[in-house]
Amino acid sequence: MNLHELSPAAGSNTKAYRKGRGAGSGNGKTGGRGQKGQWARSGGGVRVGFEGGQMPLSRRIPKRGFNNIFAKPLEAINVSALDKFEDGAVVDAKALLEKGILSKCEYGVKILGNGQISKKLTVQASAFSASAKEKIEAAGGKAEVI
Repeated sequence: MNLHELSPAAGSNTKAYRKGRGAGSGNGKTGGRGQKGQWARSGGGVRVGFEGGQMPLSRRIPKRGFNNIFAKPLEAINVSALDKFEDGAVVDAKALLEKGILSKCEYGVKILGNGQISKKLTVQASAFSASAKEKIEAAGGKAEVI
């Protein structure tokens, strides 16, 4: 088989359907827009979320609290995930990414206290929960805020 012999699977490529190209095309004159009205006009239609003058859903639903658009969310990791490292290792965001525990780390890592840890590790993270810090230090390790 050569490159010039390749072709798409039968039926996978359909010809573009050209609207409004004469009565003989099967879709001429109004071009599938019907007779008159807002949707028949060029540039016609309504904006996203418009409900015909009815109070839109986005305004009907009550708003609660405060959403900080400048927040830099931290990735959360439990201490049980740190048991994958060897005894005496230094664990930071880079090490977690290399081990595949984290898939991305844009702003930093917070270590949470769910699970147990049995190895003596030096953990460097942006934040620690109180129970996580306790468990890491109880295992003989260090919890360093960076």
